[in-house]
Amino acid sequence: MKKLYYFDYNATTPLHSEVLDAMMPYLKDRYGNPSSSHIFGRETRAAVEKAREMVAKILGADPSEIVFTSCGSESNNLALKGLFSAHCKAKNHIITSSIEHPAILSTCSFLEESGYKVTYLPVDGNGRISLSKLKESITEKTLLISIMHGNNEIGVLQPIAEIGEIAREKEVFFHTDAVQTTGKIHIDVNQIKVDLLSLSAHKFYGPKGIGALYIRKGTEMHSIIHGGHQEKNRRAGTENVAGIAGLGMACEIAMRDMDKEFKHLITLKEKLCNGLMKKIPKIRINCSFENCMPNTLNVGFLAIEGESLLINLDLKGIAVSTGSACSSGSVEPSHVLKAIGVPVEYIQGSIRFSIGRFTTSEDTDYLFEVLPPIVERLRSMSPLWDDKQ
Repeated sequence: MKKLYYFDYNATTPLHSEVLDAMMPYLKDRYGNPSSSHIFGRETRAAVEKAREMVAKILGADPSEIVFTSCGSESNNLALKGLFSAHCKAKNHIITSSIEHPAILSTCSFLEESGYKVTYLPVDGNGRISLSKLKESITEKTLLISIMHGNNEIGVLQPIAEIGEIAREKEVFFHTDAVQTTGKIHIDVNQIKVDLLSLSAHKFYGPKGIGALYIRKGTEMHSIIHGGHQEKNRRAGTENVAGIAGLGMACEIAMRDMDKEFKHLITLKEKLCNGLMKKIPKIRINCSFENCMPNTLNVGFLAIEGESLLINLDLKGIAVSTGSACSSGSVEPSHVLKAIGVPVEYIQGSIRFSIGRFTTSEDTDYLFEVLPPIVERLRSMSPLWDDKQ
């Protein structure tokens, strides 16, 4: 079997071997329901609470502030819908950005259809919101600001701490979608003054199907899944014990290895960027190295369809993305690249390279060997390409 090369860590990450080891007992012998009072239930309850402590620790939170969910999208839905439901339209305005993940944008659209008001803040050429425009958008009816920490397509980091200061000053709740940054960048919920924070295990070497929502003490929320009394009545349903144990271990590993991995990612990202710019003409780097995640590089290739590049790279054993995994199948140009002003001729040919702890320098060498002739061949067939331009 030929070697495969994975450059799509923002879509999902490989399961860490230590995470799998932590999960296995709860997939085999320790199968009790955590709500049961007997020994089978008590041992799984202990695993759930140990993991809750680890999730709280990586965020600088208290374990009582952590609610387990099925994924980042559920966490985002619970944050927005649960908060607005609890406040019964006394305040009916939410502020978000134009480059949020579909889990936020679709939820905001749902809330708009239900009579709530949404302000979508524009971003600058690097993808950052304007703090002055944020302040101007806050009204007496504003209940919540929801701005993602790190963008899944271009990796831009928003000024979260400054947003938290504004929200606290204006007595507005603040939620951040930290699905792409948890486990990769140090986060302290008290330093950034966030009230709600979403995360997902499979973005940092944990299992799919498990996420969490941080809810600051004193934040009134309604559940959006009703049934039993799990998660202190905040999220009904028997807990995914194996997944929760895996999330807890993923947090332990991240806290142990984060600084070392950050340096590894920055080094490889710089090599990747410099190599592509040197070897392939007429490309556009669609992200900044300043205020950006260490593992994400979005590149536009002039006069090429991104899907054609993706398919040809896949045939060579290289996995990349044309944008958000949650938007695959969409024929619409990336809303993120449109928002930051990328010319349409580059949007159509944009590829997201996202690397991770298992990416090697040799992987990038193989990409440099394979990609330039693919680009040259596709351009030679494109009516949009002029080799004299």
